[in-house]
Amino acid sequence: MFFTRKKDIVGIDIGSSSIKLIQLKSQKGTYQLQNVGLVPLPAEAIVDNTLMDSASVVEGVKTLIDSLKITAKEAACSISGNSVIIRKISLPVMPTEELEEQIHWEAEQYIPFDINDVNIDFQIIAPDDIDSSKMNVLLVASKKDIINDYLAVFTEAGLKLTVVDVDSFAVQNAFELNYNPDPDEVIALVNIGASVMNMNIVKDGISLFTRDVQLGGSLYNEEIQKHFGVNNEEAERIKISESAADSDRLKDILARANDTLAIEMRRSLDFYNSTAGEGKIGKVYLSGGGAKSAMLPETVSQKLGIPAEILNPFSKVRFDEKEFDPDYLKEIGPLVTVAMGLATRRLGDK
Repeated sequence: MFFTRKKDIVGIDIGSSSIKLIQLKSQKGTYQLQNVGLVPLPAEAIVDNTLMDSASVVEGVKTLIDSLKITAKEAACSISGNSVIIRKISLPVMPTEELEEQIHWEAEQYIPFDINDVNIDFQIIAPDDIDSSKMNVLLVASKKDIINDYLAVFTEAGLKLTVVDVDSFAVQNAFELNYNPDPDEVIALVNIGASVMNMNIVKDGISLFTRDVQLGGSLYNEEIQKHFGVNNEEAERIKISESAADSDRLKDILARANDTLAIEMRRSLDFYNSTAGEGKIGKVYLSGGGAKSAMLPETVSQKLGIPAEILNPFSKVRFDEKEFDPDYLKEIGPLVTVAMGLATRRLGDK
């Protein structure tokens, strides 16, 4: 998003628990799956969206590139959390070229950092509904040191980082690739990573509201570790298999963690509903590793009072069943949603 010929690139999502990769090939108005893979990361390799163990991240990216025999040299990644500022602002109507010259001056009042320490991008959304002399602009800013850290990792892994996106918008790209909602319907896209939950409220392809919450799938692991006295690896196994010596106790732990996540979603979505004029949210689509938690869609639907389901990033993507097991793709779908959105990006996109 911050960095023009259009060319297929590899989408690589570096999360706090794993690295996910998707490669697509444009084909007759749709996409053909070329490659998909993921590798785990050591605990604490990434903390609060900061690369703490770059060597492990580089090794993980290299492992994926080598094992999948990928020859492409350009990649897209995304960031989220405290390293990103997203604001919807109203500015006087002007040509894009003029806004490109002025955006740094306009952004200063909205960015809580030194303007020289951030990369800035923008997208003109639509004319202002109230004042025709103004337009709504989506402003995105990220600290340069965060971007530089990712640039260094990809360079060391032998790739050129050509697109830096935002997790919430990558999920939106994956959603729009696979679904055709009613233009008047307001959709909530909730991506639950290991340590961060990204929320993006969308209507007719336009992001109306975004929020990142420092809460994610690791909540389940922490509760399992605390109640069963096991390490993180064993907690992960118990969470995924949904089996433990005391199954009733496990169900209770998972249910309470589901409630915590759902209540946090409701807080953010209630805030949107209380301030938005674009209509109430009609449906929630869940993605990310945390979305695989047992009974979470049902809990979210109950707490929010609206339908909720798991987003399928492969719904309209073509793939050869001789090369890719459909059951495996269904299993990893929630984990690779961000990577899918990134794989649709092309250099020079807005």
